[in-house]
Amino acid sequence: MNEPVPVTRAVDHGTAKLMPDVDRERAWLLTVDGAPQSYVDLDEPAHLEFEYTRRIGHLVDTLGEPGKALDAVHLGGGALTLPRYVAGTRPGSRQQVVEYDSGLLELVLEHLPLPEDSGVRPHVGDARVWLESAPPESADLVVADVFGGSRVPAHLASLGFVREAGRVLRGEGVYVANLADGAPFAFLRSQIATVAEVFGETALIAEPGMLRGRRFGNALLVGSRGALDVAAVARRTASDAFPARVVHGEALRDFTGRARPVADADAVPSPEPPEGAFGIG
Repeated sequence: MNEPVPVTRAVDHGTAKLMPDVDRERAWLLTVDGAPQSYVDLDEPAHLEFEYTRRIGHLVDTLGEPGKALDAVHLGGGALTLPRYVAGTRPGSRQQVVEYDSGLLELVLEHLPLPEDSGVRPHVGDARVWLESAPPESADLVVADVFGGSRVPAHLASLGFVREAGRVLRGEGVYVANLADGAPFAFLRSQIATVAEVFGETALIAEPGMLRGRRFGNALLVGSRGALDVAAVARRTASDAFPARVVHGEALRDFTGRARPVADADAVPSPEPPEGAFGIG
């Protein structure tokens, strides 16, 4: 009688669906217009199902002292997977989440509620507008995981946006962006050059086949003014069920080639993914 059932609702920017996982008692998959957006296990928030979220989790695990609370900003909410992860693995963290789709956020909070002591504060708004109003040096971590449909919006893929992220971060804070691209990687290379213009340390985390141009996929672009523990992140991502590579230093500069930072006036959204690139079953 208490078996969970799917929930479908029209939200501000499409049709959202929450589907229970038959293998995990209180786990849910969120899709929007059929594309998977988030996966949450309410009983085990440290369980990260999607490959790219696990890689962000590995990165978060290497920041500062293990278990130390963080001030984090999440641009793009989804089902609040990563805020739940940080709250669970770093108790006492203060987290701001910015989601553009108010209907989606309402659906998630209604059916997948946050614990009262989560320290997660959701906001409805445009990611860049919110970031521009945030206090300087107020965060240890900024995660940019924003897609308009299946593409990163242009105004979140420019030097002006990355500079705002740098302004909000403390001295050794870390910026990580979830991007999507495929060969010949014109968008991804330009984003690396853009982040390198703001942060002294940069790294790219992606599945090897994607980096070889075999498929369209997600890549994480990381920036920091402090030292990144690249070796620790590389060990964790290499031992994952779906291993990833960390590209850093000279290898990353070679990959970037002659790409230049992207001014606001020249910014474009990430490329349209091939049909079925991010679909399910």
